[in-house]
Amino acid sequence: MGLIKIKSFSFLFTILILFSLFPPPSSSLSSSHRHRQHSRQKQRHHHRRNTQLNNIPSTFLPSFFPPNVNGEWVLLHHSIGVSAMHMQLLHNNKVVIFDRTDFGASNLSLPEGKCRYDDEVLDVDCSAHSIIYDIPSNTYRPLMVQTDVWCSSGALNSDGTLIQTGGYHAGDRKIRLFSPCDDDCDWTELPQNLTVQRWYASDHILPDGRVIIVGGRKAFSYEFFPKNENDNGGVFDLPFLMETTDPDEENNLYPFLYILPDGNLYIFSNQRSIVLDYVNNKIIKEFPMIPGEKRSYPSTGSSVMLPLRLHSVDQNPVVEVLICGGAWGGAYVKAQEGEFWRASNTCGRMKLTDSDPQWVMEEMPLGRIMPDMLLLPTGDVIILNGAANGAAGWENAVDPVLNPILYRPDEPDPTKRFTVLNPSTIPRMYHSSATLLPDGRILVGGSNPHSTYNFTGVMYPTELSLEAFSPPYLATEYAHNTPLIQAVDQGGILSYGQQFSITFSLAFRHPDARFIVSMIAPSFTTHSFAMNQRLLVLDIVGVEWLSWFDYKVTVFAPSSRNIAPPGYYMVFVVHQGVPGHCVWVRMQ
Repeated sequence: MGLIKIKSFSFLFTILILFSLFPPPSSSLSSSHRHRQHSRQKQRHHHRRNTQLNNIPSTFLPSFFPPNVNGEWVLLHHSIGVSAMHMQLLHNNKVVIFDRTDFGASNLSLPEGKCRYDDEVLDVDCSAHSIIYDIPSNTYRPLMVQTDVWCSSGALNSDGTLIQTGGYHAGDRKIRLFSPCDDDCDWTELPQNLTVQRWYASDHILPDGRVIIVGGRKAFSYEFFPKNENDNGGVFDLPFLMETTDPDEENNLYPFLYILPDGNLYIFSNQRSIVLDYVNNKIIKEFPMIPGEKRSYPSTGSSVMLPLRLHSVDQNPVVEVLICGGAWGGAYVKAQEGEFWRASNTCGRMKLTDSDPQWVMEEMPLGRIMPDMLLLPTGDVIILNGAANGAAGWENAVDPVLNPILYRPDEPDPTKRFTVLNPSTIPRMYHSSATLLPDGRILVGGSNPHSTYNFTGVMYPTELSLEAFSPPYLATEYAHNTPLIQAVDQGGILSYGQQFSITFSLAFRHPDARFIVSMIAPSFTTHSFAMNQRLLVLDIVGVEWLSWFDYKVTVFAPSSRNIAPPGYYMVFVVHQGVPGHCVWVRMQ
């Protein structure tokens, strides 16, 4: 297949200057690099080595930025009409955002003639409780949900459709679809239901393309969508979820889920974690408890699976999880009595693939309850939103933490892994959310620690604003390092294990250019957990210098559906720690 053109950019002025200063390249690679490539061709029949300009391996490079470059906040909208409790990025560069239908009327009207009737709060509700946000134009339009989506869950299926499950009351067994489009599409609610109510559950796409839905309030089980004939009547018991329930405050809701390279499912709840063979409904491994505080709702921490570094001959990459923030057991009960305990300032890392996995603990510079954790294209982790004291829930937390934290997992010195970044001016407490955008910014919205919309007379009013945070790598000081993707092989439709190439440009010639290629699944974010989030560092075959400013990097696609479940991914080229705008690819 031919190349798909993504974007073009003119460097005419720079070309005229540099052409007078430097002779043009005699070929696509320097002679020394050509010699290295030729000598390695004989080694690649059984084992391919990573090859980049100047023989730089395809590992993450630490993102060192001066102390005065600490990111920038931009307010996108004072109000989008709804509070961004849930977010899902789609492959057409739009974001589905929604809150709940039992708040009362929102600040955004539905199109004329559209209303909901016999609601729990209003007899007639002609306001929107969901929007579709268009990233390039910074515009949005209202969407209509039929039943209550409060504290629900979701995942994208293999064709990029949002499978959204559960919610509250009339919505607690519902299955809804939202398919990406450029016209007036809207939510579709299916006639079929989940087997049991799912409120505060977590979802994950599976290697076979189905979605697994795990847990929820008083739902100690899991089920699948779509179901198949071997689905045991639709639901599978999971006593582990009952075992991790604390009296009076639960601390086992919205469990953290990760598909592992062997196809099994990692589940973390409260302080415990397991590997579940969901095909045979069997727990095959249990890990040590994480020390210290509770980590699941309402003692809400957050989690990511750290980047998987892939190699063409190795289908078993190192798997490591990171969990940060949370609260001590009892914090939720005390918060309801008006006593707000200090939130956890600890993070735990554990390599699941070690022969004897153990938690390694670190301390954040700022403690947090209800943090959001997102993987950045560089392989770093950003931690933002939340509060310094209390627990999740209505009126249960105080002292918003306004500063994001950048965490560099590859920094050898643990004392240098955390960097405090510039603060927002807007508290993002309970019911806030965040997601990574295709240009490397973080979209942030929501916050409503009240049982209804409440804008006056409270310490933390309902927040309808939407803002974006630009991490340090987007500072103007580093714009000259930004790669601009021009084209990707195969029309962006990729098969497992295949080689494909990405052509990109730089504003200046960089003889010592260093690159990585990262591939990120877009997440469904709510209640401090970005469901389905995963970052893969792709194995680089080689980098060619095509012209003054143009390069071509060739990489291996992920080798299996266990490592990259089918669907759409953002692929970023990162140069000297600076990512450019992504290109979307589809694994199938």
